[in-house]
Amino acid sequence: MTKPIPVIFIHGLWLHATSWTPWIEMFGDAGYAPSAPGWPGDPDTVAEARENPESIADHGIDDVVEHFAGIIRTLDAPPILVGHSFGGMIAQKLLGQDLARAAVAIDAAQIKGVLPLPLSALRATLPVFKNPANKHRAVSLTAEQFRFAFGNAISEAESDTLYERWTIPAPGKPLFEAAAANFNPHSPAKVDTDNQSRGPLLLMTGGKDHTVPETVVRATLKQYRHSDAVTDITAFPDRGHSLTIDAGWRDVADTTLTWLRQQSL
Repeated sequence: MTKPIPVIFIHGLWLHATSWTPWIEMFGDAGYAPSAPGWPGDPDTVAEARENPESIADHGIDDVVEHFAGIIRTLDAPPILVGHSFGGMIAQKLLGQDLARAAVAIDAAQIKGVLPLPLSALRATLPVFKNPANKHRAVSLTAEQFRFAFGNAISEAESDTLYERWTIPAPGKPLFEAAAANFNPHSPAKVDTDNQSRGPLLLMTGGKDHTVPETVVRATLKQYRHSDAVTDITAFPDRGHSLTIDAGWRDVADTTLTWLRQQSL
């Protein structure tokens, strides 16, 4: 029998890896070998992460990429990567390095070369940028800040429930690195978008996303214009940044599975 294809789920800032649990169950039932390893320093549970924010602090983009690259190197076959927010950026970097057979980047953080910087994105990340010292700290969101950044397209009650269930402190360093990307020729936010031999990529965007607005994702798509490798985009017009964890997550997961089957994966 053919071994199932590994799928690695990569979370973004402020969410714990266990937020992928429903996806892991769904992809396991679909015949894949899914896992959600978490970022370097991530404790095993949400409670532990909240109690030990220093374990999460000061990890930058390169640290996270190398962490997942190390995990990939232990596998028998290249995985499919599914990343949300900064996890979507990490997935694109690994795909550009030919370490994955395909990637799905959901509301992915902006990569080097992407110029739009909508006001809602600035407001969503203000809890980090308001203090330069946060570059080396782990920063938590309040329930109100989470509602603006993640839960604006769902009810306040659902947003508060998701906040209590899945949120953890997040390192400020990746945000500072991404913000300076277009001024740094060696930015860790740079992705090899010109790679002709990489596997297929699907970009997903939520039309009501405050943290990574649709204009950012469509500008990301343009960065791939010099590559003939498959690069697709799918929009969910009424969804916000919580689209991987809120009540509509299954629609996003179904779209992911359908696209993977279209790629014969």
